[in-house]
This record gives sequence, structure tokens and C-alpha cells, in this order.
Amino acid sequence: MNSYLHKKAIVFSIIIFSSLPLYAQQTSRTVADFDKGWKFHLGDIASAEKATNDKSWRTLNLPHDWSIEGTFSKNNPATPEGGALPGGIGWYRKTFTVPAVSKNKLVYIDFDGVYQHSDVWINGHHLGFRPNGYISFRYELTPYLNFGGANVIAVKVNNQDQPNSRWYSGSGIYRNVWLVTTNKTAIDHWGTYVTTPKVSADSATVSVDVKIKNPTREQYSTRVLIYDAANKLVSATGIVPSARQLADTTATLNNKLKVVKPNLWSVNRPYLYKVVTQIFIGVNKVDEYTTPLGIRYFEFDVDKGFVLNGKSIKILGVCDHHDLGSLGAAINTRALERQLQILKAMGCNGIRTSHNPPAPELLDLCDKMGFIVMDEAFDMWKMQKTKYDYHLYWDEWHKRDLQDQLLRDRNHPSVFVWSIGNEIGEQYSKTDTTGRNIARELAGIVRSLDTTRPITAANNEPQPHNNIIASGALDLIGYNYHHQDYESFHNRYPGKKFIATETTSALQTRGHYDMPSDSIRRWPTTWDTKNFKGNPDNTVSAYDNVSAPWGSTHEETWKVMKKFDFLSGMYIWTGFDYLGEPTPYSWPSRSSYFGIIDLAGFPKDVYYMYQSEWTNKFVLHIFPHWNWEPGKTVDLWAYYNNADEVELFLNGKSMGIKKKTGDDLHVMWHLKFEPGTIKAVSRKNGKVVLTKEIHTAGAPVKIELIADRKIINAYGKDLSFITVRILDKAGNIAPNATNRIKFNVTGGSLVSVDNGNPVSHDSFKADNIEAFHGLALAIVKGRETAGNITVNATAEGLQPATITLKAK
Repeated sequence: MNSYLHKKAIVFSIIIFSSLPLYAQQTSRTVADFDKGWKFHLGDIASAEKATNDKSWRTLNLPHDWSIEGTFSKNNPATPEGGALPGGIGWYRKTFTVPAVSKNKLVYIDFDGVYQHSDVWINGHHLGFRPNGYISFRYELTPYLNFGGANVIAVKVNNQDQPNSRWYSGSGIYRNVWLVTTNKTAIDHWGTYVTTPKVSADSATVSVDVKIKNPTREQYSTRVLIYDAANKLVSATGIVPSARQLADTTATLNNKLKVVKPNLWSVNRPYLYKVVTQIFIGVNKVDEYTTPLGIRYFEFDVDKGFVLNGKSIKILGVCDHHDLGSLGAAINTRALERQLQILKAMGCNGIRTSHNPPAPELLDLCDKMGFIVMDEAFDMWKMQKTKYDYHLYWDEWHKRDLQDQLLRDRNHPSVFVWSIGNEIGEQYSKTDTTGRNIARELAGIVRSLDTTRPITAANNEPQPHNNIIASGALDLIGYNYHHQDYESFHNRYPGKKFIATETTSALQTRGHYDMPSDSIRRWPTTWDTKNFKGNPDNTVSAYDNVSAPWGSTHEETWKVMKKFDFLSGMYIWTGFDYLGEPTPYSWPSRSSYFGIIDLAGFPKDVYYMYQSEWTNKFVLHIFPHWNWEPGKTVDLWAYYNNADEVELFLNGKSMGIKKKTGDDLHVMWHLKFEPGTIKAVSRKNGKVVLTKEIHTAGAPVKIELIADRKIINAYGKDLSFITVRILDKAGNIAPNATNRIKFNVTGGSLVSVDNGNPVSHDSFKADNIEAFHGLALAIVKGRETAGNITVNATAEGLQPATITLKAK
């Protein structure tokens, strides 16, 4: 399918309009959620694809990541850089029936992603092998099914050979699975290609290519309709008959439609139409297929940067890996939506899918929420980065995988750029130019399937001798880091277009602060430093003054990026902390420090710097907390906007007025600590804009629970994210609290727990976790029936808390 949204819309209805002929109702295409009721066994079993007694196997629902259920250990072969969790081999089986009435139809199984090295069997027949853990794929089941009887699908997942990834991969059938049934004459898999070759304020031309499978060579007719966001018909073709003599079993038809006064898709108003393609045989509708449509036009300009719908805007993006924190790799739409909502509130408008094809649900959400997506294909080509990575399968699989990615994703209006690789090893050599040939080949594959978007690659050595750049295959010159070279880009690449594919790599631990804060540290000192010694407890200061040696602080890069129009935009490394790659440390750290937001989804302080720069919201954020040793000199920072100045008070006494000058992005005071109250007041033209206070917290006394949503959907997959705050008697967060919180859930289930601590080895699947700097997280799932969900949190020595949710 073209999208997850299409899969959810199982269509049985007739479309009736006064201007359109009436056709008979007939069941056409069905798309069934195939996630429920699987059996799972961790470990290899000989011939498990055959008739096997699986009653003792664990019963579960997909998506599933078995690695996240494991124990953290530095001895796990993934290594701390891969998340320090176990891999291995796992088997999945599902017994199901297909009704006898479907015997004359075609039945397929669609996997959105299996990590990795998957083999699939139906009733003992091997359907195929896919090594790439991030690619979506389909198998036809029809010839091997027992219609009206029992069928067994078996999947072997092999993530045993490690390391095979530079970050946490997860293991298992970690994305959704679908059972698709069509008539014999039907639109092919990913069989539409929708483009908008001409767009203006007055009208838009919509081109719809439709690939139709017709193994019986019956004559058929097609019709294409476009609906707006209110489901109102805005354009349609007539009934188009096929040729009388059908020479082949597949055909691609082109349709041209016009939308008058189109609503344009943009990051602030991501307006979505839908294209509905119908096939008829005689008077019977035999297929209907929905494709998303966002009408927009854009360009990357040499001097103006990125221009969307005629207006220059800066891409304010982040890179993110695919894990969902304590949920692991197992995809969940609400968890993705929450991440994007947190980013959107910061002012973010772009996502880079680092460094692989994303889950389809991510692109659906980006379509709806207004993000500019850089859709990335590969982290390596023929040259390895880890011993067992995709380079072993490059020669046989790269073309098929890239084609499948393009076919699946090319109709998403949120996808603006294709990236053919990240920090590819072949970029470097001055004598071996293999990388130039591969770059040209990959770009050729992309352009054979989509000519509407530019191609880039993420180059960490963006010099003219770089083989990928020198290949001439790229439309955009992608820079990873090197912010100090941005200004001279046009001297190096006259007439070329710029994109910052990856930036920054600043490091922070939420809630931890080292003084003084006004000097910049590069941790570790070089990229290949082993056994780096930073802080003894593996923390990194949350002031924006520490970065990896190849990168910069957040402020350093943003100051350059905002200065020049030709710099089209940036994708910061990273939006969220992720499992694995715990730079600057290794074990006992097991997750990253790069995120603007921690692993649990709690913003770090620098989040508010971006919010003050990237949004029109009124921002005044002061930090750190105000619990220190008496007499200690504390650096007090403030991010603010929409104001001329900030005045700071300590226990009612003014500590002075500060103003940003030049390219400053924050102001700072050096204060001697004394318990009490810090108050900041921002003013514009002498009038108060905002006031913020921080109080010295007393001893932890009670727990507070705050749900991101108190009402969730009762379909078994929706989640509520519950923030746990440890408070003193006055209601202040206790910033150093580490109380262990225990949860009890009735009417639903506790899915996972987290605290954002990169060094914590608590199981995400336990019913308890230590608070980290006064915060923790519980993720709760409802049942498939409506009712109340009660969450109770307790801790030794603290007043407990209870919150009630409702599943509808």
C-alpha cells in the first residue's frame, strides 16, 4: 500500500455522484490488521517452519521487539554502541484461516519491517528472504493457501551476528503486518504515482500513474477521483476503458486531473487531499485504492535556499533513529505522534530518517503534521562500518531495496529530499573512485522512479575531491558538520545548492550541570579516543557547552545557519536521545547524550533555546535548579525572546539586568548560592512580558502523576504517557530525587518505564524505576474494550499518587 492510512480504510462502499455513472457494489480490496495472535519462541528450532507444536510458545501481538525485553550487559555482542541489549534468533508463527469465498482472489502478506535477515514460509513453502531490517516487503500467499482451512505462516528472524549496526536496532517483527486480499484485476503493490507538475494559486495539474495487474487479461475501466480534506469531490476523470486487445498482464495508465483553487500543503498548514483510483469490470467495481496527495511546489535555490510555495523558509530539522525509547524498536503510532508533537512545539519542521527507510506511520504523520522529510536509504554501501552490517548483502540487494523504498514513499507530500547514503566509506579515497560509480548508479535508480525531488548524500568530508560529490550525481551538496565552512560554501562549490544533512552533535545529560559554563569542551578530545574520562558518573553538563569533537554546541551552528539565506536548512543530531552510541562514553552508558530531548521525552534546557528562536511563542526559560551547596558559585542562564532584557532577582534583590547583544542566544549571571527564590522578569519597552521563578526545593514528600492524555482509544494499541514528578511539600520538583517508583495498573497494562538516564540499567519492562533528577515516565496501554484505567504510583517514604484514565 502507499500508506498506513490507506491500509486502515477498507473500502466496501459505492461512490455516487450526480455527474458520475452508478456502478454495482462489490467487495474489492480488503486490508486486514494481521498483528494479533502470533506465537513466539526466542532461540532457533530446527524445521520450525513445518507443522510444529507451538502451544508452549509465547502468545503475543505485533509489533514486537525482543531485544528491549532483555538485560543490559557490556558483554552483549551488540556492544554498548548498539544499545548493550541481546540479539539472537527468534521464530514467529501464526495460524489463520482464509474464507473459501476468497478462493478466486489474490492474497498477500505485507511486512512493514523485520529486523533482520527474515525468512518467511506459508504452510511449509519458503516465500523468500530479506536481509535488510528496515525495508517493507510483500509475498503472495495465494498458491499455497488452504482456503476455508487452517494455514500457518512462519517467520525466522536472525539478528544473531553482531555488531551489525552502529546504534540500537531491536530484533523481531517490529513493524506492522497486513493481510491483503484483492480481485485478480487490481492495482499493483505501491501501484500509483501521484505528482503535481503544474501548481499555482489558481489551479493544480495532478498526474496519476496507475499500474494495474490483470493476469486474466479481462477488459476493464478505470476512474480517478480527488477529494479534499472535507471528503468533498473536487476533481474526477471519466470512465476510461482499457484497450480491447490486452497484450500483457500489467499496464500503466496515466491520468491528468485539475484542482481549482488548491489548498497548498505547507509546514504550518499541511492540507491533504486524497486520490481514489477505481477499477471496474463491466458494472462491477473490482478495486479501489487511496493515495495521499499534498499539493505544493518547491525548489532549492542557489542564493535563496529552500523555497516552499513561493516563500523562502529555513528547514529547521532534526535527525532521529527509529527506536521509541523504552518501547524499543516496536513501532507505535501514538509514540511517534508524541515525539513529533514535542518537536513541533519546539519549532521543528523537518525530520531526517537516520539512516534508513522509516516506518510508514512516520511518513503518514509527517504528511498530516507538516514536516519536511529527508528520506534516507543507506548507512553504508560496499564498505563495512561494522563486521556484520549490510555491506555483506550490498551487491545482491541494494537495487531492489532502493526501488522498494522509492515506490513505497514517493507519494508522501512530506518527503522533499532523497538521501542515498550517510557518511559512506567510499567518499574518501583519492585513488579508488568506486564511490563515484555507485553514487551515479543510485541516483539513476532514484530518478528512474521519481524526478520530483532532489537527491543528496550526507558527507562528513564535504570536499570537492569527495567521490560522491565529484560524481556529479547529487542535486544538493550535503554537509555533515563543518559549520565553520558554511559561509565559504559558494567559494568551494560555485552555483551549487547547500543542505546541512547533519549538524551539531552537542552533548547533555538532562538535569546535570557543571560549572563554570562559559568555556566549551569537546568530548572526547578526538573521535577515536578510547576509554575517555569525563565525569566519573558518566554525566555531561546540560549547559550548551559540550560537543563531540566533530561537531559543535547548538549555539555555534545555529548562529551561522540563521545568518545566510543560501543555507537552506539543517538536520540536528539529534532530536531525541536514542539507545546505543553513548558518546563520549561507553559502558556503563547504554544510550546517547545527543538529543535535545531525553530518551523518556523530557526536554533538556537547550530545547527552549530553539523554541525562543524557531517559534513566535513567548519564551523565558531559566536554569539550572536552585539546590546547591551554600556559597557555591552558580551560573544562571536564561533563554528568552520577544523582549529587550531580563532582570534577575535572588530572594527579592536584583542581580542585574542582562540583554542579548550581537549574535547572543542567551544571557548569564554568576551567583553565590543562597536558598530561596530565583525570579526572572523579561521586559519589552519597559513592560513585563513574562515572569518565571525557581525555588529551592525541600526534601521529597510526594508523587505527582501527569498524563499526556487522560482519554485514549480502546483498540489495544493506544498509549498514555504519564510523567512522574517527585515533589517537596510546597509542590516544587526535587531536582536530585532518585526515589524508586513502583506502578500498579488496573483496567489496562503497563507497557514500559523510563527515566531518561543514559546510565540506568533498570529494565524498561519492569513495574518500577528510579526517578532521575526528580522525573520518571510510565507508559500505559488500554484494552480493546472501553473502561477506566487506574494507575497507582508508590515509593518508600513518599505520599502515593493515583490517576484515572478512560479508554473509549
